[in-house]
Amino acid sequence: MTLVAGGVVLVALALWKLKLVISLVFLGFIIAAAMRPGIDALQRHRIPRGIGLAIHYLALAGLVALVLWLVVPRAVTQVQNALAGDNLRHAARNSTGIKHEILVGLERRLERLPSGSKLIKPAAEVTKRAFEVMIGILFTFAIAAYWIFERDRAIDLVASLLPRPKRKRLRDTWNLIDLKLGAFVRGQALLIVIVGSVLSAAFAVIGLPYWLLVGAFAGIVEIVPVIGPLAAGTLAVGVGLTQSWHMALAAGIAVLCVRLLEDYLILPKVLGEATGLSPLVVLFSVSAVTILFGGFAVLLAVPLAAVLATVVDVVVRGHDPAEEEVPTVLFPAKDAEA
Repeated sequence: MTLVAGGVVLVALALWKLKLVISLVFLGFIIAAAMRPGIDALQRHRIPRGIGLAIHYLALAGLVALVLWLVVPRAVTQVQNALAGDNLRHAARNSTGIKHEILVGLERRLERLPSGSKLIKPAAEVTKRAFEVMIGILFTFAIAAYWIFERDRAIDLVASLLPRPKRKRLRDTWNLIDLKLGAFVRGQALLIVIVGSVLSAAFAVIGLPYWLLVGAFAGIVEIVPVIGPLAAGTLAVGVGLTQSWHMALAAGIAVLCVRLLEDYLILPKVLGEATGLSPLVVLFSVSAVTILFGGFAVLLAVPLAAVLATVVDVVVRGHDPAEEEVPTVLFPAKDAEA
C-alpha cells in the first residue's frame, strides 16, 4: 500500500511538472478533431489523408499571412496617427498619461508582429521567448498531424483492454467527444471572424477611434467565454469616452446589438449544443483551469469541461453515446459521423 501510494504521488507530481506538455498534446487532439471531417470528406473524393492534412495546414498558413498583411500595417497606422494627432511623441519626456502609455505600448507590440514580406525574420532577431512559442506551435501541429493517422489505432488499443461488451460503448463515447471538440473549435473560429468583422465595420461607421484594433480585439476575446465579450464591451466604451459620451454610447449599443445577434441567432445556428454546457459550468471551468494551469490553459477550459461532461453522461447517467445528437459545424452530419 505504501508503494502504491508513493507511486500515485510520483505520477501526480510528474503530470503536474509536465502540465505544459500535456496541455499542448490536448490542444493538438482538439485541432485534429476540428480538421478530421474535412480530411475525411477529401478522402471520400480519393484525396489521401496526407494531402488533405497538407491542404488544411496550407490554408491555415495562408489565412494567417493574409490577416497579418491586411490588418497589422493598418493597425500600426491607426496607433501612429493617434499618437501624432495628440502630439504625444513631441512631449514623450513630459507625458505620463495613461492614454499615452497604452498607445505607445500598443504601437511597439504591433510593430514587432510580422506582416507581408516580413513574415520571416533574421535569426538574430528571434528572442528566446519567441523561439519557445514557435517550438510549442510546431509541436502542437505535429501532434495534431500524428493524431489524424493514429487515433483509430489508439482507440483499438484502449478498447482491447476492456471486456468485449464494453468496447462498442467506448468507441461511441470517444467518437462523440471527438465530434464535440471539432464542432466547438470550428464554431469558435467562425465566431471570431464574424464578431471581429461585424464590430470593426460598425465601429468604422460610427467613427470610433482605433476601430480596427477594438474590433479585432473583440473578435479574439471570443475565445474566452463570458468574460471575453464583457472585456470587449468595456474597451469599446472606454475608447468612445476619449471622444464623447455620445461615441461611448454608440459603441456600447453596437457591442450590445452584436452580442444579442450572436446569442439569439448566430450561436444556435453555429455552435448549437456542441458542448452541452451551461454558462455557469463554463464560467467555473474557465476560472478553475486558469487558476490551476495559468492563462494559456483558458483555451482548453471549455473543451476539457465538455470531455468530462460527456464521460459523466455516459458513465454516471447512463446515456447511450450512439444516440446522442451529432454536433455539426461547417460539415453535414454524414461527414461528421465518418
